[in-house]
Order: sequence, then C-alpha cells, then structure tokens
Amino acid sequence: MEDAYLTLKGTSEGIYKEKGSKFIALAHHVTTEEEAKAIVKGYRKEYYDARHWCYAYIIGADKSKTRANDDGEPSGSAGLPILGQLRSFNVTDTLIVVIRYFGGTKLGVPGLIHAYKTSAADALENGEIEELFVQRQIKITFAYPQMNDVMKVAKNYELDFGNQSFDELCHIEFLVRDSLFEQVKEKLEDVDELIFKEL
Repeated sequence: MEDAYLTLKGTSEGIYKEKGSKFIALAHHVTTEEEAKAIVKGYRKEYYDARHWCYAYIIGADKSKTRANDDGEPSGSAGLPILGQLRSFNVTDTLIVVIRYFGGTKLGVPGLIHAYKTSAADALENGEIEELFVQRQIKITFAYPQMNDVMKVAKNYELDFGNQSFDELCHIEFLVRDSLFEQVKEKLEDVDELIFKEL
C-alpha cells in the first residue's frame, strides 16, 4: 500500500492583480474540516471589507474529503479552480482561501477562473511542501533486559517515539509507517515477554 502523501507545511501566501481587483491566496496545513471552516471564518472577520472569500480544501491521506466554495462568484469560477491547483500540486491536508477585493471592472468567468487559479498556484509555489506518511500508533511493554533488542528495532525502522515510562516495566509508544507495520510487529513480537498493542 502507498502510505506516503504530500502536504503543505505551515502556511503560505500568493497574490494576483487584474483590472483593479486583488486576489490574496492564503494556504494552510489543516487536518480536519472543522479546522478549515474555522480558518475561513477567521479570514471573513479579518478581511471584512473584501467582496468574496472563496476556498477549497482536500483532507485525508486518501484525499477523501474535498470541498470547493465559490462564495457568490459565478458557479465554478472560483472554488473549482482553487481545488484544481491543490490536485495539480498533488497535496492533501491543505486549505486555500482566496480573498477578493473588487476593483470595479468585471473580469468575466474566464478571467475569474484565471485569477483564482493563478493566485492559488502562487500560494502553493511560495509554500514548503513536505512528504508525510500514514502512521499507526503502537504501545509496547517489556522488561529492562529487553531494552537493547527494542532499541535495535526502533533504530532499524526509524520509528518515531511517543510517550515513554520506565517503572518496574518499560512502556514505550511508537509511530510506525503503515507499510512497515507488519514487519515491525513481527520483529517486536520476537522479543522475549514483550507485550505489543496497537492504539
């Protein structure tokens, strides 16, 4: 299974100007639809004097959640061109809001499509795109003498450490790449008296 995906790291900005109209594109890394909606709402307040706040997002490693919103622009002239750029850059967990200040001259549907597409592309080009992996969380419990065996597996598979506690027994949480999960599980279960649990 392909467990790698691309996403925007942090935030970035793009801009496009045409016949007095100004299109400010703001791209964000998001992981939930609620987070995306809250950001859009925040920009409506911050840029209260703008004419339109159009946006699109793709969420999920499998890109299962998508939304495109024209916010009063002619149907298909804003949200879909923004969404098209997210797809073109092959990113997910990313939201782009394009804020339009109207300059007095109508641009027509082709002009709007070009403006929203260009500003969205500019925001993504100005951002840092990183590769992430679908990961599963595990918790293992073992005795101190097994520490070296556990650390060897963690090092070989470059596992990310989570919570750890060392009392009478050792408890460590790890994040494991989805494609390596079965191999890691097998190696850890080979360690004597180790308890393996997926969280």
